[in-house]
Amino acid sequence: MPASLSSAAARPLPPPVVRLEGISKSFGPVRANRDITLDIRPTRIKALLGENGAGKSTLMSILAGRSRQDAGVICVDGLPARFRSPKDALEAGIGMVYQHFMLVEAMTVAENLMLGQQRGRLNPVAMQEEVRALAERYGLAVDPAARIADLSMGERQRVEILKLLYRDCRVLILDEPTAVLTPPEIVQLSRALRRMADEGKAVVFISHKMREVLDLADEVAVLRRGEIVDEFTRGEVPDERELAARMIGHEMERVAPPAPFSGEGECLLRVERASCGRMRDVGLVLRRGEILAVAGVAGNGQRELVEMLVGLRRPESGRVEILGRDWQRFFREPIRGEGGLAYIPEDRRGLATCPALDLTDNFLLTNRFFFARGPFLNRRGAEAATRETIKEFNVLPGDPRAEAGALSGGNLQKLVLGREFYRNPRLIVAENPTQGLDVGATEEVWRRLLSARDHAGVLLVTGDLHEAVTLADTIAVMYRGRFMDVFPRGDTAKLASIGLLMAGMRPGANDGAAA
Repeated sequence: MPASLSSAAARPLPPPVVRLEGISKSFGPVRANRDITLDIRPTRIKALLGENGAGKSTLMSILAGRSRQDAGVICVDGLPARFRSPKDALEAGIGMVYQHFMLVEAMTVAENLMLGQQRGRLNPVAMQEEVRALAERYGLAVDPAARIADLSMGERQRVEILKLLYRDCRVLILDEPTAVLTPPEIVQLSRALRRMADEGKAVVFISHKMREVLDLADEVAVLRRGEIVDEFTRGEVPDERELAARMIGHEMERVAPPAPFSGEGECLLRVERASCGRMRDVGLVLRRGEILAVAGVAGNGQRELVEMLVGLRRPESGRVEILGRDWQRFFREPIRGEGGLAYIPEDRRGLATCPALDLTDNFLLTNRFFFARGPFLNRRGAEAATRETIKEFNVLPGDPRAEAGALSGGNLQKLVLGREFYRNPRLIVAENPTQGLDVGATEEVWRRLLSARDHAGVLLVTGDLHEAVTLADTIAVMYRGRFMDVFPRGDTAKLASIGLLMAGMRPGANDGAAA
C-alpha cells in the first residue's frame, strides 16, 4: 500500500465520532481488555496493532455490538450509547467486517446487500444499478448480479464492505482485511479505504502486518495484554522493527535467510499431472532440504492439493508418490513412528486440535503410537513428553493439563508444531501456518520451519507473499486450480511479478487479461 495514498496526516484533528472510555472485559479469569480509552475520529484511518490475545478483536467486537463490556462507556457523538446487538451498532453507524465473512452464498451480491432492509417491494434491476453505483464510487469492483458462491475471497470482502457502506456506516472496522487478498487487491483496498476517510468516514483496521500499518494508518494504537501501551500519529510512528518491539514488549531477532538449496537430495514428494476437485493437471517435485511454497489466494485449488497429499481426498487422475510409495499404498500402509508425514492444518482450532481436551490429549492425537502398548497407554510418559515439547516450543501456559481451547492462536500453533515435529517427519505439509498470528509468533514458526530443512522437505501452502519469499527455495503460484509458474527464489524477475501471477495475470501481456 503506497504511502502516498495517505493524505489525512496534515489535517487538524477533528473531534472523535466514537470514544471508548475505561472499557474492560473478562472471560472467566482472563482479562481481555483492561480500562481502555480510545478515540476514533472521522477522516482518519486508525490501526490497532498487538499480539494474539492482546484484546484487539474483543475491543472492536464490543464497539460493533457483538459483545458487551463489563465496565466502561461507549460514547457516540459525545453521548453515551448502549449496544445490545450488532443491529444497535449499525443503527448508530458502526459496522465491522470480520475475518470470516457473513454472506449467503446462494444469493447475489445485490440480494446480500438488501438483506434486512425494509424497503417494500424490490425492483431487481434498480437494486443492481444502485449497488453498481456504490461499488464504482469507492472503487470496489464487483458484479451486483453475481452469486456469492462464484466470487473470490477478495470479491467477497468487497461485498462485506459494501454492506456497511449501503447502510451509511460512518465507522468501518476491518479485522485483518488483507489476509485473503492478492497484492493488487491490497492496493485497491487501500485506495478504497482512503476514499472513505476522505469523505469523512472513520476507518479502523486490525492488523499484524507492520508494513501496511506504516503505509496506510494515520493513527496507530498498540495493545499489549489487554491494555493500550502506545499511541502514534503519522510521522511519529517508528520503523517496523521498533514497532514490533513495542507490540511484543522486547526486541526481536531477525529470521536469518535460508542457505541456498543445492537442488539435490532425496525425492520426498512427486506429483505428475494430478487433478482433484478444482485442482487441475498439477505437477511438482519436493526434495529433502527444500521448502517449496505454493502461493496464491485462498480458493484457487490449494485446499484440494493439501487434502490430496494428506489422504483426505483421492487423486482423480495423474500420479502421486509420497516418500517413495504411490498414493494408495502410502495411505493403506502409513509410516508409523519417525520419518513419516506431518500435517499442520490451516484450521488450528477445528481440525488440528480438540479445544475441549487438554494439551496431553492433543499431543497424543498424532503421537499415540509412541506410548501405546497393546490396549494400554502410558499416560505418564505422554504427559512428560508433552511437558518437554511445550517447554521446547515455549507454549503458554506450560501445563500439559491445561485445556487447548484456552490457548491463544500463537500458542496453539506452537503446540501443533511441537506435536508434529516430535516424530521427526521427513515430509511436512504446512497450510497457512502463520495466518492470524502476530509478528512474534510468526517469526518463531518461520524459524521452526527453516530448521526442519535439515532433515525434511516442507510443502508450504500460503497466501502471504512475504512468507513465501522469506522461506521458500522454490515458489509455485497457483490460480484457478493450476500452477501459473514455478521458479526458484533467486529469480528476481519472476519475484517482481508474483503479485500479478497470484491475480491470474501474465507479466508483459499486452492486454493485461487474466490467464
